[in-house]
Amino acid sequence: MILVIGATAHFGRRTVEVLASGGRRVRALSRTPELAGLPEGVEVVHGDLVRPETLGPALDGVTEMFLVLPHGVDVQPLLDRVRQAGVRQIVFLSSGAVAEGGDPQSDVIAAHHARVEREIRATGVAWTFLRLYVPAIGSSSRAMRFQGGDVVRGPHAAVAAAVAHERDVAEVAAAVLGEAEHFGRIYEPTGPRTPTQTEHVEQVVLLGRALVRELSFEEVAEQITQQQLSQFMDADFVGALLELMVGTAGKPALAVNDTVAKLTGHPARPFAQWVADHLADFR
Repeated sequence: MILVIGATAHFGRRTVEVLASGGRRVRALSRTPELAGLPEGVEVVHGDLVRPETLGPALDGVTEMFLVLPHGVDVQPLLDRVRQAGVRQIVFLSSGAVAEGGDPQSDVIAAHHARVEREIRATGVAWTFLRLYVPAIGSSSRAMRFQGGDVVRGPHAAVAAAVAHERDVAEVAAAVLGEAEHFGRIYEPTGPRTPTQTEHVEQVVLLGRALVRELSFEEVAEQITQQQLSQFMDADFVGALLELMVGTAGKPALAVNDTVAKLTGHPARPFAQWVADHLADFR
């Protein structure tokens, strides 16, 4: 039995879907099981990470766990119960911002994920880390902010990031769950192409073509975006996200790798595919 923590969040939901479609036995943790809306055949159980006493039934009979965490959540109470339950493997969706052996880490995002990685290693349970740098969904939320008309406004036009489709990340997670050859391994799934220094502009052009609209990208001051996002996200977290973007501006793009192809058997999906899959979200 595979338990997915964060099963109704973006990447958790996609992973549940991939696992279920492949005939895997999946259990999903949710604070509101009646609202989960997950595929038929998935066992949805109640549980809350901030109330660890509710987690016992969810862990019963679990052999592998896929872990997607909200920023800042204390994972130690969960890990104590995971170890006691005899779980064989933890696959953690971490961040590409983590610097291996870095102390201290560069920002709050890297520090949070590095801390969780250390705590997972300390359990003695086999682990696999998926360090994701820039998901396509994150790129869109920062760069593709419609403010009316056909102008898309966002910070830092000169960024470079090989954005990854969430379906690819979910398929990578499914491929490593339960497979001993992936124990103790760190993977960094990326998109399929080396990005340019005008990645946000190119993304907007692709979106415009799909929507049959003449969209353009207009760069705005970082402070404007930070103020907007900080209204509903932790301010330090927002600052770290924007700092990651700054770190790519005017510099060589992060290397594209073949992790997705090796683990799933098909090339990573291009950003154009992500646009096609999410077109309704932009209409």
